[in-house]
Amino acid sequence: MIRFLEKYSLKSYNTFGIDVKAKYFFEFTDIADPEFFFRSNKTWNDEKILILGGGSNILFISDFNGLVVYPNVPGIQVIQENRQNVWIEAGAGEEWDEFVRYCVFSEFSGIENLSLIPGKVGAAPIQNIGAYGCEVGNFIETVKGYNLENMKPFEMAGNECNFSYRDSIFKNKLKGKVIVTSVVFRLEKFPEFDLSYGNLEEEVKKLGEINIKNIRQAVINIRSSKLPDVKELGSAGSFFKNPVVGISQTEKIKKLYPEIPYYPAGNDMVKLAAGWLIDQCGWKGYREGDAGVHEKQALVLVNFGNATGKEIFDLSEKIRNSVFEKFGIGLEREVNVI
Repeated sequence: MIRFLEKYSLKSYNTFGIDVKAKYFFEFTDIADPEFFFRSNKTWNDEKILILGGGSNILFISDFNGLVVYPNVPGIQVIQENRQNVWIEAGAGEEWDEFVRYCVFSEFSGIENLSLIPGKVGAAPIQNIGAYGCEVGNFIETVKGYNLENMKPFEMAGNECNFSYRDSIFKNKLKGKVIVTSVVFRLEKFPEFDLSYGNLEEEVKKLGEINIKNIRQAVINIRSSKLPDVKELGSAGSFFKNPVVGISQTEKIKKLYPEIPYYPAGNDMVKLAAGWLIDQCGWKGYREGDAGVHEKQALVLVNFGNATGKEIFDLSEKIRNSVFEKFGIGLEREVNVI
């Protein structure tokens, strides 16, 4: 199915709930649709193109004067398996958490730590989503889609996607040049669970034995206690990345703030908790009009109802400036600003 609209509202297509419009909006549900659409009318080459998934990692500050492409390809299927692994292909339009739920209740392990992350499957490799010590790039076998430059379908192996912390080739070299239509994941039948991050193991043990279903439920419980439900309060989850800095810089900060939480990041680097840094600057629970900072998690900026994207962006800049002034650390936005 192809759906094409003009001057189309994107309010329900971004979790901040920002009411902006797209000049053109193209939704498709079949992997063959992009090739038909773009080959039949090459004037789209002259338009700015934005590929939009669940809109859970985006902040619109104005209308989009171009073509929004919305890949809504459905489907989840096991395409291969052996004694140890199973390969599952999921359409870009599948809800990420529903896909995780399917895998967990099928006893296929690897992505259970990524439960309750909002968004679509197609966006998972773009952002290399991660939580509780797990990154999705470690489980992606193949990314499939359509290349807007040569107007041909493409397949890319996971080890070619340049996955790193909240980053991938799709956010850099291939940004805006490819449309993801499906992703193939390689998961484990006999897993070794990772409960090393934060208080995850403690939360799992509260539920009973350590198993894949209890891990998913523990992650859901933790996230629900700290993060707003985007269906009730507009947000995009973590607005900033956790900064990675050198050990020497961390030691200087520790002299003034001994309680600062940090985690080894390899190569004499340390990952700091951006939420803690923001909290120390007094922003948790702050509100300016309808733009604000969540009362339970300073890393989350929220829309209390009618905030504009510009108002939320301006607040994020004030937060970045205050953290730099206090700690000498520049925060990088995780959310894409359009």
